[in-house]
Amino acid sequence: MPFDLQPTLSGELLTLRPLRPDDFVDLYTVASDPLTWEQHPRNDRSRIEVFREFFRDGLESGGALVALDRKDGQVIGSSRFHGYDEPRSEIEIGWTFLARSHWGGRYNREMKQLMLKHAFQFVGSVIFLVGACNVRSQRAMEKIGGVRVPPRPGARDPESLIYQITR
Repeated sequence: MPFDLQPTLSGELLTLRPLRPDDFVDLYTVASDPLTWEQHPRNDRSRIEVFREFFRDGLESGGALVALDRKDGQVIGSSRFHGYDEPRSEIEIGWTFLARSHWGGRYNREMKQLMLKHAFQFVGSVIFLVGACNVRSQRAMEKIGGVRVPPRPGARDPESLIYQITR
């Protein structure tokens, strides 16, 4: 069975579904808050021209998901699957961001749990790249069981820390 990079996943708090071109305005409304990106290596994504590129890359990746709050159906963020490596039985989850109104763990935890549960149907290991200065994301990774592993030769982003969760 091939890895479905854009499933629709639902939990108690949110629904994840494939990112669509018509999600731009709603998702940029969330992303336009500079505090969302303050600890991120690309901390200028609140600027529309930078976010437009991020959004386009997400659509082209074939693995981007938009997060909807189940209470009201509002777009509250996104994440994506990337770099499926069948021989290594591994995939990356990343490019995740949430509206500040949904910070604090519950929504991020459920998003990651839904994505991990889906991924572990296909792989034995999931990795996350986290900016060295992004303390919030590092703590969030540790809360969901991420273990920091050494950098890999030829890594896509050698400046990022790598966290891994195995099945």
